Amino acid sequence: MRLSPVLRAQATYPFVRLDEAKLRVAERGVTLVDFGMGDPREKTDERIVRALVDALPATEGYPRAQGLPELREAIAAWALRRFGVELDPATAIVPTYGSKEAIFSFAQVLLDPASGKDVVVVTEPAYPVPERGAAFAGAEIVRLPLLEEHGFLPELDAVADEVWRRAAVVWVNYPNNPTAAVAPLPFYERLAGLAAEHEFVLASDEAYSELWFDEPPPSALQVRETGARVAVFNSLSKRSSMTGYRSAFVAGDAEVVAALKAFRPNVGTAPQEFVQRASVVAWGDEGHVERTRALYGRKRALLLGLFERAGVRVAGSAATMYLWVAVPDGGSSEAFAERLLETGVVVTPGSYLGPSGEGYVRLALVPTEEECAVAVERLEGLL
Repeated sequence: MRLSPVLRAQATYPFVRLDEAKLRVAERGVTLVDFGMGDPREKTDERIVRALVDALPATEGYPRAQGLPELREAIAAWALRRFGVELDPATAIVPTYGSKEAIFSFAQVLLDPASGKDVVVVTEPAYPVPERGAAFAGAEIVRLPLLEEHGFLPELDAVADEVWRRAAVVWVNYPNNPTAAVAPLPFYERLAGLAAEHEFVLASDEAYSELWFDEPPPSALQVRETGARVAVFNSLSKRSSMTGYRSAFVAGDAEVVAALKAFRPNVGTAPQEFVQRASVVAWGDEGHVERTRALYGRKRALLLGLFERAGVRVAGSAATMYLWVAVPDGGSSEAFAERLLETGVVVTPGSYLGPSGEGYVRLALVPTEEECAVAVERLEGLL
């Protein structure tokens, strides 16, 4: 059977390989403590669940691509509280069926090879969806490495002018998966200046914006008045432990949002109305988010203590649910992950996430506090 050449060229999704290795260890009777995949396991707040249940009887018909006005208003109110940014609910926000599908399809909306806009810029190591979506859209992909010596920020000065001119979309993701780095506001200002000059869209995946430990990170929404076209993607999956709900939004430039509203009915990916009504409650409440941050903070402290005692360097932990840990003695990330897996502790090799991830492993702080304590006990004498 003939398949898309882009699909044929896709490597095995890294977590499939990880799952296969986990299965081999589990078959030996080893209980796994799984820090591998960033899928929150905390319970969704009861008020959110109740809002969804209450909305079920009133739900009928296909959900519309533009989303419920109440949800767009709740998102706008949250953005104003959180970032001091005013968004017009009618023109600057579109709810999405989670952020993954919106990120994947974004290049299809903006790529224009006939006008010379045929490049999508991504960073690596990274969540692979922006790059894979760009590949399926037929874009030429330019990868910018995230290196520790540069604070895991891309070197914007190292990018050729031709790349900026041909770029349709430039993707960034802060707080960053996998490095846990936070981008300062001047970084967004610099990138917005380039976006305005070269007429590309600054696309910012901010799914982890609410999982921070010291200071709340800024948003690319804060530079949207610079003349740049900015599109910010945010989600309730991590903030509110609502992965199964598939509820997110894109906000920013009105022209980009209008294009998304024209595109999205073709693919039928609007969130169900009962999910949207539950999402109104989620965006309107910060109490459950504060409790979630505190829980991740306690788990983070357990692991940071272990690595400090063992003399293992944690290269990134400022935000997100991840720890980005340097492999001792500069060894192979996959070999180090395999060594930990023998004890039943699952981590993700950084090399799975991009070439610049070699030399690191990623831990997602999704096991329970009790499981984290078990992992610390198992690893105490191994590291």
